[in-house]
Amino acid sequence: MPKLLVVFWLGLLVWESHFGRARTADAGASEFKSPMHLLVSEDQQTLFVCETTGQALAVIDTESRGLRKRIRLPENPTGAAILDSNRLLVTAGAADGVVLEVDVESSKVSSIQHGLHAPVAPVVDAKRKRIYVADRYRSSIVVMGLDGRVIERVAVSREPCAAVMTPDGRALVVAHELPDGTADGQYLAAKVVLIDLDSLHTVTLELPNGSNSLRDVCVDADGRFAYVTHVLARYRLPTTQLERGWMNTNAVTVIDVPEQRVVNTVLLDEIDRGAANPWGVAVDGGGSRLCVAHAGTQEISVIDRADLHHRLNEVAAGRKVTEVSNQAKNVPNDLAFLAGGRQRIDVKGNGARSLVIFGDTVAVAMFFTDEIAFVDLSGTNPKQVGRLKLGDDVEMTPQRRGEMFFHDASLCFQTWQSCSSCHPSDGRVDGLNWDLLNDGIGNPKNTKSLLLSHQTPPAMALGVRANAEAAVRAGIRHIQFAVRPEADASAIDQYLKSLRPMPSPHRIDGQLSEAAQRGREVFATSGCIHCHAGPNFTEGNAYDVGTGLNRERGKRFDTPSLVEVWRTAPYLHDGRAATIEDVLVKFNENDRHGRTSELSDEQVNDLVAYVLSL
Repeated sequence: MPKLLVVFWLGLLVWESHFGRARTADAGASEFKSPMHLLVSEDQQTLFVCETTGQALAVIDTESRGLRKRIRLPENPTGAAILDSNRLLVTAGAADGVVLEVDVESSKVSSIQHGLHAPVAPVVDAKRKRIYVADRYRSSIVVMGLDGRVIERVAVSREPCAAVMTPDGRALVVAHELPDGTADGQYLAAKVVLIDLDSLHTVTLELPNGSNSLRDVCVDADGRFAYVTHVLARYRLPTTQLERGWMNTNAVTVIDVPEQRVVNTVLLDEIDRGAANPWGVAVDGGGSRLCVAHAGTQEISVIDRADLHHRLNEVAAGRKVTEVSNQAKNVPNDLAFLAGGRQRIDVKGNGARSLVIFGDTVAVAMFFTDEIAFVDLSGTNPKQVGRLKLGDDVEMTPQRRGEMFFHDASLCFQTWQSCSSCHPSDGRVDGLNWDLLNDGIGNPKNTKSLLLSHQTPPAMALGVRANAEAAVRAGIRHIQFAVRPEADASAIDQYLKSLRPMPSPHRIDGQLSEAAQRGREVFATSGCIHCHAGPNFTEGNAYDVGTGLNRERGKRFDTPSLVEVWRTAPYLHDGRAATIEDVLVKFNENDRHGRTSELSDEQVNDLVAYVLSL
C-alpha cells in the first residue's frame, strides 16, 4: 500500500477514535441546568422547564414560583409540548435523538420514537391525533401518530428550529435558523414555511435579505398573525463600523397566516443601542402585548401590539409613521419604528432565551445563570418581580464563562451583536459572506465554523491570523469594536476548544453507508488526502486550487477541516458552491481541487456521501 494511503488510514482510525470520544464528551448531565425551553400547562398552574444540559424537566408552581419536582430524562431535552393534563411530549438528544412521553405525576419517562437527528420543536395535534417534530439536520418535519409511529416526512428549508400550530389547527408555522443556497448572490435569507395540516402541502415565505438565526415563532389567539424573531444581517456592507446597525440588526417579522404573506419586518433595536439576539416570543392572553426575549442583552421587549399593527397598517397605506417610514419598504431599516410603543425591561441574569406568558406574568429562561426571571405585566410599567434559582450556585468553569461571553452582546459596542450573531448554533456558521477587512475591502468571505479552529491554525480563509487565539482577539477589537480584558478572550478560547463535532445525519446508526464506504476509497485515490489529511482532515497548509477570482486569482487558501462539513454549507471561501458536489465538479477547473474529472457519476456520488459523513 502506498505510503500516503497508509497515512490516510492511520489518520482515519485516529479520527474515528476522536469522534467516539467527542460523542461521549457530549453525553450526560452537567452541573449546569441551562434552561431554554419553557412551557405552561393549559390551566396555567404549572411551568415546565427544559434543563438543556441538566438532563431534566423542572416542574414549577406558577403561583408560589417554587420547584415542585425535577424529572430526570435519558437525554438532554430540546423542547416540550402538552399531550394532556398529565402528560408531556419531550424531544431530547442530538445525533440519536428521541421523542419522549413524560407522565408528570408519576415521573415515568418512556421513549416513543428514536433515531431523529437533533429533534426539536414538538407540536401536538389532538384533532388529528398526530405529533409534529422537526428533524433539524435532515431539514424535515416528521409527522407521527401519538404512539410515535412515523406517518410522513415533510421536506422543509434548512434547519427547522421552531414551530407552532395555529389555534384552528389548520396550519403549522415553521421557522428555520439558516438560509440555504449560495452566498455570492444578491439575496440570501432564512425562510418560514407554512404547512397545511390536511394536505401537508407547504408554502415558503421569504424574509428580508440577510435574515438568519431565526429562533422562535408564536401565533396570536385568533390565528391571524405569526411573529418570528431573528437577526437581520447587513452582510453586503463592509464591516467598517457598528453605529445604527451597520453590521447586524435584530428583528421580529410579522406574518399574515391566512393570507400566507409577510406583513413586514420590524427592528427591535434603537438608534444608539442594539437589542442583540432576539429569541423567545409570545403574545399575552388578551392579545394586547407582544413580548420578545433578547438573549444578547439580558432583557425583554414588551410591545404594544395594537399600536404595532396600527403603525404597520398606516405605513402600508403610504402614510408617514416616522421620519424614515412613509412606505412599507422603509420599515426594516427604521430604528425608530417602535419608539413610544415598546418598553425594554432588564431581567438581570444572563442568557434570556425562551419566554412564556401566564396571566399577567412573563417567565424568562436565563440560560447561563440557571434561573427563571418573572416580570409583571399588570401595570403600565412592566417590572421584574422575582426569580427562581433552579439549583445550587455552581462556580463557572472557564468553558462555561467563555460560552456566556460568546453569546453576550454587552462585550460589544452599543450591544448590537455578540459572537453568536455570526456564529449561531454553538459557534458554527450563518451561511453568509462578510467583508471583515481582515484581508482588504471588497472581497467578502463566507463565515467559517469555529469547530476545531484552535486545533487547525492558521485562521481565516487566507490565513491572515496566525491562529484562532489571534482571531478571537481581533474579532473583539474589529468586529465587536471593543476593548476587553484578556481574561474574556481567554475564556472564549476555552469555550471554542471545548466544542465537539456532532455525528453526521448522513450516517446510518452512526456508521458509514455503503456509498460512503466506497467514497472513502475514492477520497484516497482522487488525491483528496493530500490536503485533507490526519484526524482533523486538514494538514494545515495553504494552496492555490484555482478558486480565487478577480484580484484573488492565484492566491493560496487555507485548507479547511472537513470534520462536520455536512453542517457548513455553502462552500468555498466565497460561498459560491451550494453543495459538496459543486465543489468537486462545478468549481474544480483542471482537477486542481482533486482528480474528479474522470470519475463516474456513481463515484462522485460516493465521494460526496463520504465527505458528508465526516
